[in-house]
Amino acid sequence: MERRRRDEVLITAIELAALLAAGEPVTILDVRWQLAEPDGRQAYERGHIPGAVYVSLEDELSDHSITGHGRHPLPAGRAVEAVARRWGVRAGRPVVVYDDWNRAGSARAWWVLTAAGIPDVRVLDGGLAAWTGGIESGAVVPEPGDVTVAHSDLYSGALPTLTAEEAIAVETLLDARAPERFRGDVEPIDPVAGHIPGARNVPSTGLLADDGTFLTEVELADVLGGAANVGAYCGSGVTASVLVVALATLGVDAALYPGSWSEWSSDSARPVATGD
Repeated sequence: MERRRRDEVLITAIELAALLAAGEPVTILDVRWQLAEPDGRQAYERGHIPGAVYVSLEDELSDHSITGHGRHPLPAGRAVEAVARRWGVRAGRPVVVYDDWNRAGSARAWWVLTAAGIPDVRVLDGGLAAWTGGIESGAVVPEPGDVTVAHSDLYSGALPTLTAEEAIAVETLLDARAPERFRGDVEPIDPVAGHIPGARNVPSTGLLADDGTFLTEVELADVLGGAANVGAYCGSGVTASVLVVALATLGVDAALYPGSWSEWSSDSARPVATGD
């Protein structure tokens, strides 16, 4: 796979504004999602980047009818194709995804669309807070798109994934959760506290500067290390996508463990580590 560059993964607010000012066709997707507020539609309708279409991480970037794959199972590729067309995604037109909370929602959208085989998807660096242009309220209903996905199964799509067995065996496994959850001090969501043995804690928020933009390439390389065979997980595969995006800006195709800790901890036979 050809090595990605940072500007192929991220787009700045200035660059997006320039595209819109020039009348360039671009599909903008608003992926508001937070652990405490998973439905971001009301926030979206109160104000969003002009032309942006709301995307539900819970309902459109996950398939909760699937069991055994954690709290946010990946959707099928054909389901992604159907919702992407509803969002107005068209062949040959770039897609920009953004959120308003630690790049979690936009990173998940980037991962799902890219894994499905949709090209030219970029994350708005800094999220909504970086946008200094106009804001519009209400909902946007676009003309239907015509995009076609290349992969019907995202677990074996255009981006690498890990099973539970592969996750514990990968050379470098990064855990994107907060340190207290990694150590097992607390576990507010899943039934077991701790982490996968051998994993290293790299909180996803630690990859962002104070303004919410991703750290520089040099800084990211320092935090993430130089291993090529890298896997990432979190609680349910959402914030781990932030690590995958960050590594992609360095040209590293990290593998996502989609089920993450919610899948791992559901099997009492799997080992659990605690502490640092």
